[in-house]
Amino acid sequence: MHPLIYDWNHVEVEDVVRPPVMLDDETLRDGLQSPSVTTPSIEDKIRILHLIDALGIETADIGLPGAGPQVVSDVEQLAREIVSARLRVRANCAARTLIADIQPVVEISQRVGLPIECCTFIGSSPIRQYAEDWTLDRLVGMTEEAVGFAVKEGLSVLYVTEDTTRADPESLRRLYGAAIRAGATRVCIADTVGYATPAGAAAVVRFVASIVEECGGGVGIDWHGHRDRDLAVGNSLAAWAAGATRLHGAAIGLGERVGNTPMDALLVNLVLMGQRDADLSRLGEYCELVSEACGVPIPANYPVLGRDAFRTATGVHAAAVIKAHKKQDAALVDAVYSGVPASLVGREQAIEVGPMSGRSNVVYWLERRGLEATDVRVDRIFSAAKQAHAVLSEATIRSLLD
Repeated sequence: MHPLIYDWNHVEVEDVVRPPVMLDDETLRDGLQSPSVTTPSIEDKIRILHLIDALGIETADIGLPGAGPQVVSDVEQLAREIVSARLRVRANCAARTLIADIQPVVEISQRVGLPIECCTFIGSSPIRQYAEDWTLDRLVGMTEEAVGFAVKEGLSVLYVTEDTTRADPESLRRLYGAAIRAGATRVCIADTVGYATPAGAAAVVRFVASIVEECGGGVGIDWHGHRDRDLAVGNSLAAWAAGATRLHGAAIGLGERVGNTPMDALLVNLVLMGQRDADLSRLGEYCELVSEACGVPIPANYPVLGRDAFRTATGVHAAAVIKAHKKQDAALVDAVYSGVPASLVGREQAIEVGPMSGRSNVVYWLERRGLEATDVRVDRIFSAAKQAHAVLSEATIRSLLD
């Protein structure tokens, strides 16, 4: 934090004790459920797994083996890569709360010799119960049977209630209670359709924490958010502040419908909040690989990693950055017109020339490239910029120098 920035984000909350935060990467499972995604090759999945590990993310969902033989094959290869490459990231797998889905996870874990957390999920809200013709008694019975089987087979279990943020208290109390008594070591609150607000996220986490305490404590709480109302990052941070100890996300927010909480945004925010000490220099590589492998472009205005995140052509904005450069203060350059330091993710501030630019943009552009900023050159480029409909490309500006 630059010393000239007054940080209102920490006013009156510095003494609040929050739980240590872990992250679970859903890119290789929930992220691939997007209807617009191309499933990456196993080679690209392995490369993505290595970048997840390099970013210090604690756990990764490496697939849903119950989906079929191809997923089983990929999950086993990813599990073997964790063992052979001695990666620090720990593996988990999704499974419906059915023995038939859990059995492949057991078999992969035993063949590879790698502990795999089994993330059993089941619908919980009254609207799902009605649509599916489920009774709560049936869901409780399925929970007891499936979680008990996984625990007996030596798997640790994360029990996930789908649509938790629209479920009634009695359903949640009975389902989580059954899972904890059957041996689940973690429970997950899923904002499956992105319905929650930050206040709602905090409220449901506190309620689930009370259920955990009623059952004797010692069970971790996860938060799995979606972006339908574009509140996913704020909800995740609110859930953590209320007691969740692991937050889920996917690279560039991939996932069902409009996607999961963006893992990249979680990492950046937690580092800036002083809650993680992570090297984010490979964050761009991680997101670009996922973008390329999945066939999902990163929008130009995407936070932190989009092409325009640290790029401006507006005269007023550029003038402040240029003046900071003249003071030879790198931290000032990174902070004067940016809420995220570009250097945090291995990038730098860029000044372009366009119809909203001032003459100082042109001078700076030329000088940064070691080119003489004569009045004739500056006038010619400035005049062309004012008549343009977009930022001038490097090739266009260089053509105007002759």
